[in-house]
Amino acid sequence: MELTAIVLITALLFAWALVSERLQQADLTAPIVFTAVGAALAWSGLVDGSSPPEGLTPMLELTLVWVLFSDAARLPLQQLRRDVGRYVRLLGVGLPLTIVFGWALAISFFPQFGLWLALLVGAALAPTDAALGVPVVTNPAVPSRIRQLITVESGLNDGIATPVVMVAIAGAAAAAGLESAAGPGSAAVELLIGAGVGAAAGALGGWLLQLARQRGTAVEDFAGIGVLALSLLAYSAALAVGGNGFVAAFCGGLAFGTCAGQRGPAELVFVEQMSGLVSLLVWLAFGAVAVPTMLANFVPLTLVYAVLSLTVVRMLPVALATIGAGLDRATVLFVGWFGPRGLASLVFALLALEALGAVADGAVAVIAATVLLSVLAHGFSAAPLAARYGRAAAAAGPEPGGPVPVTPAPARGLSRKHIPLPRFRPKRARP
Repeated sequence: MELTAIVLITALLFAWALVSERLQQADLTAPIVFTAVGAALAWSGLVDGSSPPEGLTPMLELTLVWVLFSDAARLPLQQLRRDVGRYVRLLGVGLPLTIVFGWALAISFFPQFGLWLALLVGAALAPTDAALGVPVVTNPAVPSRIRQLITVESGLNDGIATPVVMVAIAGAAAAAGLESAAGPGSAAVELLIGAGVGAAAGALGGWLLQLARQRGTAVEDFAGIGVLALSLLAYSAALAVGGNGFVAAFCGGLAFGTCAGQRGPAELVFVEQMSGLVSLLVWLAFGAVAVPTMLANFVPLTLVYAVLSLTVVRMLPVALATIGAGLDRATVLFVGWFGPRGLASLVFALLALEALGAVADGAVAVIAATVLLSVLAHGFSAAPLAARYGRAAAAAGPEPGGPVPVTPAPARGLSRKHIPLPRFRPKRARP
């Protein structure tokens, strides 16, 4: 990468910090802006879009580790019992159906992919990204249970889909006869090892951090750096014993969030800020590398698949999974539509491009087209549709079951308006 490109990128990051709120009021979100800039850098020749730049793989791995860890750790699992049935439906029924539907559609549209690359497409496009629908999950007009449902689904489905993506990449590498291809069987063993190592590291780290706070041996300002190191420890320790580091990061985040106590979410802020920074760079890489690959391998069926992936492949599983969940038709359509494909999908695509090379070009083109269409469609529709649905929900009466605390959506370079919750003071006992 030329020094001129580095200067432009760093200047853009600073400029985004200055005017991001104004741009997002005009529905110009960070993914839209940084993807466009990345494509412009490739078009101008400042960045070579024909091959991934040096250092891309470590950046992608760091991004995925921090996103998986923080997304899993920030969800208050103990507080999700009230609507646990709905979460289980979307994650245990809707997500697998989305992967299967996407896999089947990819096989029928692109038989040249074979089973493994088609599975890669279906699994990589199954996770949703609530950060692309911030106006949806921060608008208080939208019922709190629906906002929480979308946030929880987005926080967990990328980690659940990661093992399928890793097995698909390993299977595609073995099918293509690439050197050092481990094969899907070995990849499955690595997933199990990674889950165990990550859960142990996250639980022990969360417990030790809570104990250090209680005894006053930890400096509060360094806690965020410690959690950042813990996420990397879970990842690297899993790799050291032959496990999958990404699954370790996800399971480590789940365990940390459970064992770190009430201060755990506050100590994740530094991890989220770092993941927000590298995610902006990933969107740049997406525009510079994946978009040219998409254009070079574009066929009309690619656009058709992208449209169906964002509609039928997503919305039909949601409708089937929520049968009997007490959601009306408008809510099912709203939740089904706001399943934007974002950071996790494009990281999976770029990782596949790194691991498989030209073998993955067609699959990456399909994933890139779907993510790009999602960035535009969900970015421009989030605010108006959330306001419209909110008005309809308000007209229908009070929220059934009462409101619930809503977990803030991951920022990842996007502005996130915090809605303060009312503070309840204990009543003093009367003498």
